Amino acid sequence: MNFRFQNLLGAPYRGGNAVISGDSLLLSPTGNRIVATDLIHSRSITFPFEAASDLSRLAVSDDGRLLFAADSTDKGRVFLISVPSRAVLHRTTFKKPVSAARFSPDGAFIAVGLGKLIQIWRCPGFKKEFFPFHLERTFADFSATVTSFDWSPDSNFLLAGSKDLTMRLLSLKGKRSENKPFLFLGHREPIVGAFFALDKKTGTSNRAYSVSRDGAIFTWDLVEHMDVDGDRVSPDTKDQNLDVDGDDNNLIIKFESPTRKRKQLEDDEPSKLPWRLRKKDFFMQAPARLTACDYHRELDMVVVGFSNGVFGLYQMPDFVCLHLLSISREKITTAAFNRAGNWLLFGCAKLGQLLVWEWRSESYVLKQQGHYFDVNCVAYSPDSQLLATGADDNKVKVWTVSSGFCFITFSEHTNAVTAVHFMANNHSLLSASLDGTVRAWDLFRYRNFRTFTTPSPRQFVSLAADQSGEVICAGTLDSFEIFVWSMKTGRLLDVLSGHEGPVHGLMFSPINAVLASSSWDKTVRLWDVFEGKGSIETFTHNHDVLTVVYRPDGKQLACSTLDGLIHFWDPLDGVLMYTIEGRRDISGGRRMTDRRSAANSAGRYFTSLCYSADGSFILAGGNSRFVCMYDVAEQVLIKRFQITHNLSLDGVLDFLNSKNMTEAGPLDLIDDPDSDIEDGIDTQTRGKLGQNLPGSMQNRGRPVARTKCLRIAPTGRSWASATTEGVLLYSVDDSFVFDPTDLDMDVTPEKVEEALADDQKQRALLLSLRLNEDSLIKKCIFAVSPLNVPAVCSSVPFKYLQRLIEAFADLLESCPHLEFILQWCQELCKVHGHYIQQNSRALLPALKSLQKAITKLHQDLADTCSSNEYLLRYLCSSGTKV
Repeated sequence: MNFRFQNLLGAPYRGGNAVISGDSLLLSPTGNRIVATDLIHSRSITFPFEAASDLSRLAVSDDGRLLFAADSTDKGRVFLISVPSRAVLHRTTFKKPVSAARFSPDGAFIAVGLGKLIQIWRCPGFKKEFFPFHLERTFADFSATVTSFDWSPDSNFLLAGSKDLTMRLLSLKGKRSENKPFLFLGHREPIVGAFFALDKKTGTSNRAYSVSRDGAIFTWDLVEHMDVDGDRVSPDTKDQNLDVDGDDNNLIIKFESPTRKRKQLEDDEPSKLPWRLRKKDFFMQAPARLTACDYHRELDMVVVGFSNGVFGLYQMPDFVCLHLLSISREKITTAAFNRAGNWLLFGCAKLGQLLVWEWRSESYVLKQQGHYFDVNCVAYSPDSQLLATGADDNKVKVWTVSSGFCFITFSEHTNAVTAVHFMANNHSLLSASLDGTVRAWDLFRYRNFRTFTTPSPRQFVSLAADQSGEVICAGTLDSFEIFVWSMKTGRLLDVLSGHEGPVHGLMFSPINAVLASSSWDKTVRLWDVFEGKGSIETFTHNHDVLTVVYRPDGKQLACSTLDGLIHFWDPLDGVLMYTIEGRRDISGGRRMTDRRSAANSAGRYFTSLCYSADGSFILAGGNSRFVCMYDVAEQVLIKRFQITHNLSLDGVLDFLNSKNMTEAGPLDLIDDPDSDIEDGIDTQTRGKLGQNLPGSMQNRGRPVARTKCLRIAPTGRSWASATTEGVLLYSVDDSFVFDPTDLDMDVTPEKVEEALADDQKQRALLLSLRLNEDSLIKKCIFAVSPLNVPAVCSSVPFKYLQRLIEAFADLLESCPHLEFILQWCQELCKVHGHYIQQNSRALLPALKSLQKAITKLHQDLADTCSSNEYLLRYLCSSGTKV
């Protein structure tokens, strides 16, 4: 099937600057991907492309159409992206790390800070060009890294702040001799923000602000000057000493040193300076340092964030504090306004959290937080609308698949969550943890309504529930036992013993009450839980068994072993059917500590298996960057998905550079205490995971690319993978695939249009089904009148039923003609009900999709009707009283 990347869930914000495009589109870097969040409709989508390493700098144009993204490496790889289409337009490399970037107000230029340089590039357009980026000017000789800059409203001037404690005014208009930079001095720590203010009466910038890391904000005013003869002159005609090299197309302006310039300015009279320091204000948050700031030009407001988690909103130029609140105890790494200025964006890399706050009503617009540590397990709800995740951060989150938003987080567990499972009623969720508890969660009241424990503390690593939801089973890591509880009473019913290793796999048979378990003792055991007979069958292997799954029809059992093999058993007859050798398929990716090449390295195996809804193929993933899809009947590899191309993770490259290997070990494993890279970008510190043991140290190494859990949605049209970077969602994309089922010379789109024009609706529908063209099928469905629906349904051949049901499921989610589509579904079931029942396994994915769409519509209509009913009752009672 044609599965393509759809979305990324559960991945935390780890640093870099997030921006708000326009009024409501939040763009944030998440690893090597970009996530776009619609703050109005509460919908999140991940851009389909991947960068070679983690992204750290974003800049969006004023019209919101172009996005500039730069990675965190020394090579300075950048991308120019079309925001509406989410496609990469241009790529280039600056060969230096990008410290800041900003589009000009007119969108013609983009300023890029490259260490001690500022380069002005002409912004590429939407047309294809051989080399779209054109360098206009370069400003050099900064004595430290450039940290921020701001354009004037007319795009002719640029304010730049750097770590050399200065802010500089750079001019881009006129000839080379007229470009006279000016230095703003007086700060005692590096500049964090430099901003132009706007005079609303004249529409010009006659005031500027500079913000430093020690919490000082200086206000600068533009003044007129008197020359020797007493005549008034423009500030940009004042002579200054500077050296100029280069031509008009590549201008390099070399500034004087700050010490020499400071002495020259102190010798001059204040009235002769083009900019005068008007006032100094201080945010008074010492010893905390100012780490992020932004300025809204129309409202004349400054928002600042500090290293102690406090943020402040100030009205300028009078420096009036509007809000001063604390959102966390960790450093705020990004702060920004939206275009209207009513929303504030804050990001905290150490917590992996992004917040959007409406300062007028003092309420949250967005408060999303991914799993900060690795996601261990995922589970789809029976209707495929929800996705539950559990992670090493002791939290269980439930996501809406269609919107990509987390609507509830359960944090009662005190250790890593290892397994999650949805109950068949779709209203409750189970989770198992290393803290020795199995908890049941109510998804209506959002509470923990049942907790299952053991007489002595145990660590649970696997979880299963029978089809009726009456029996709960959990496998342990330390005692090698399986505990059985009653869901209704919460009492411990039985303890199944027999395994001699950790029980990492549990699953009930879909057709009976037999429980299958896999263990590191090289066995798979079948248990009759209700009869209490203990183990009724044992399948022995040559290596440790890592996981076990049943086929949806219950007639086949698959398990993976430590040698990279997948074994398929007949659970009824107890015989081995066949074996798939997947060592070569999953191999690839050399880690920093590997002594052998990627092709010869051992230790590649599958840790998670999952059957498709019809049981025709199986997904397998493990400690590799690949997820493999196998055809079960033919035992062949169908497709191999690479979950990441992020070079910031370990195990992605097949060949490593030998120059990074030193006598002390790999260069990447050696900590650099002098590094000034932001927290969360260079390394993903796992910390101590709550195990505060004496002598324990943080892991500063790079995370390893791997897959911990795989699940296919009951509809069969999407699957989820719990990886190092978060939960990756893949879905079937039929929009760009031409896959005709019964093509002939007379089967063309033109023939379909002719049949519709001749009022031959039945023939047109059959031709469109043979073409398998989605838009034509839907057009023919709407062309049929309601009175002719029964006759058309009776003429549809059996082989086109699945495609027609899939079209109905898609229409129910998008079109407003609810009654018309439901009439189609009803008549189709009446006419072909017997065939659907006999071939339910083949039609199961399409039927699940239809059930999902109808259930969602029923819930929406039920809520609306209930609200209208109570409103009508109130109006009637009010009218009676009057």
